[in-house]
Amino acid sequence: MSLEQIRAFVEASDEVQFNGQERGEVYAWVDRLLRQLHYRDLKRSGRGLVRRYVAKMRGLSRAQTTRLLGAYLRGEEVPLKAYRRQRFRQRYTREDMELLASVDEAHDTLSGPATQKILQREYYDFGDPPYQRLARLSVAQLYRLRQSRTYRKVRMAYQPTRPTRVAIGERRRPQPHGRPGYLRVDTVHQGDLDGTKGVYHINAVDEVTQWQVVGAVAQISEAHLLPILEAMLAQFPFRILGFHSDNGSEFINRTVAKLLNKLLIEQTKSRPRHSNDNGLVESKNGAVVRKHMGYTHIAAGNAALIEEFYERYFNP
Repeated sequence: MSLEQIRAFVEASDEVQFNGQERGEVYAWVDRLLRQLHYRDLKRSGRGLVRRYVAKMRGLSRAQTTRLLGAYLRGEEVPLKAYRRQRFRQRYTREDMELLASVDEAHDTLSGPATQKILQREYYDFGDPPYQRLARLSVAQLYRLRQSRTYRKVRMAYQPTRPTRVAIGERRRPQPHGRPGYLRVDTVHQGDLDGTKGVYHINAVDEVTQWQVVGAVAQISEAHLLPILEAMLAQFPFRILGFHSDNGSEFINRTVAKLLNKLLIEQTKSRPRHSNDNGLVESKNGAVVRKHMGYTHIAAGNAALIEEFYERYFNP
């Protein structure tokens, strides 16, 4: 189209507006049009006419049209440019991360401040050039580099679960020396059914005389467990001197420890890798409790009736 045809089209179609084209096609069409009309050689009035025509045909705003025409006049490409994300310059390279991984491997992954001092000494005291950038490494950035993919490809450190030390009870096997009163205690659960917990049996056996007392609770909690423990201890015909259990939280807690301390009862707990420390009461779980109560689910709501049965009939 000539400039006269473009002028006639623009003036005759003031109410018409085109839009909805893809950006790549729009930019390519604008570039072709400007080259065909020799936009650089046009006068100011002709350039204004072309600007109005481009804006109307492609639905561009005035600012967008001015930017495209200005790019053409500067000799730049009008077609759509690929998007390039703005990125900061990488301060620490792959070689730095691999060097940090080798340092951690040699020193078994020390803490951040300790590793930072090692890196600083390598460069400032010993003058080792590869440590130049790592010598200025902050502790926070050091931990971030340890989480990077490059570092993990070189070194992946796994820290085993550390056992929690509970200062309740002593880890040792009871030594009754032939005296009654040293109990072995364990819990027997009557199973779940459709997400509903069953009753819990508390089994206590004296190591010397084999005297056994069993109780039942609905839940392993302070409100349910303490009254049953007190009732069970009162059913033994001799003074209780020791209370031994496994490391379950139902017995290794401050509430039970307070009760036992009040009664001057020594509390001990099983040792790791010594499966026979509480073997006496565990054998009684099957030979006595399971033999009479079975393995099927018993709802926790029946705990009071079972406890009454234990106290009145079963334990005597």
